[in-house]
Amino acid sequence: MMAQIQQDKDRLNLAPKKFNMWIFLFTSFMFFMALTSGFIVYSGGKGHGLGFNMPNIFAVSTGVIVLSSLTIFLASNAAKRLQFQKQRLFLWATIALGVIFFVLQVYAWSLLIKGGIYFTNPNASQSFVYVFTGMHLLHILAGLLLLINTLVKLYKNTPQVLNLYNMDMSSIFWHFLDIIWIYLYVFLLLNQR
Repeated sequence: MMAQIQQDKDRLNLAPKKFNMWIFLFTSFMFFMALTSGFIVYSGGKGHGLGFNMPNIFAVSTGVIVLSSLTIFLASNAAKRLQFQKQRLFLWATIALGVIFFVLQVYAWSLLIKGGIYFTNPNASQSFVYVFTGMHLLHILAGLLLLINTLVKLYKNTPQVLNLYNMDMSSIFWHFLDIIWIYLYVFLLLNQR
C-alpha cells in the first residue's frame, strides 16, 4: 500500500517535468521552422539556391538515426515488460547509433569543405546547411546525455516508476530528433539545386 502511494506521488511530481519537455520540443520545433523559413526567404532570390548536391553520407546518417529510433522503441518496450537486460542492450545500441550519427554528420561537413562549400561564403544558403546540421547536432548531444543518464540510472536500480519516466522522456526526445532530422534532410534534398 505504501509503495503504491509513493509511486502515485512520484508520478504526480514528474508530470510538470514531462510538460516542460513538451514545451522544449515545441520551442525546438519552432526554432527549426524559423531556420527553414529564413532559408526559403533568402534563397527565393535569383541565384541564391544551394547550388550543390547533398553528399550521400547524409542518406547513410539518416538510415542510422531511423535505426536508432527503432532501438529506443525496443528499449522502451523492454522497460515496460521489466526486461532490464534487453532495455540496457537497446539503450547501449541507441547511444552507439547516436554517436555514429554524430560522427557521420561531422564527416559530411568535411566532405562539404572538400567540395568548396564553406560556412562563410557569399551564398548564405550554403551556410544554412551548417546551421541546420550544427543545431541538430547540439540537440543530438543533449539527447545522448539524456540517454546516458537513463542508462546510468538503470544500472543504479532506480524504482520502476522512475525507470519508465526516464525511458519515456528519452524516447520522446530521441524520436523528436529523428523526425526533425528527416524533415531537415528532405528539405535540403528538395532545395539542393
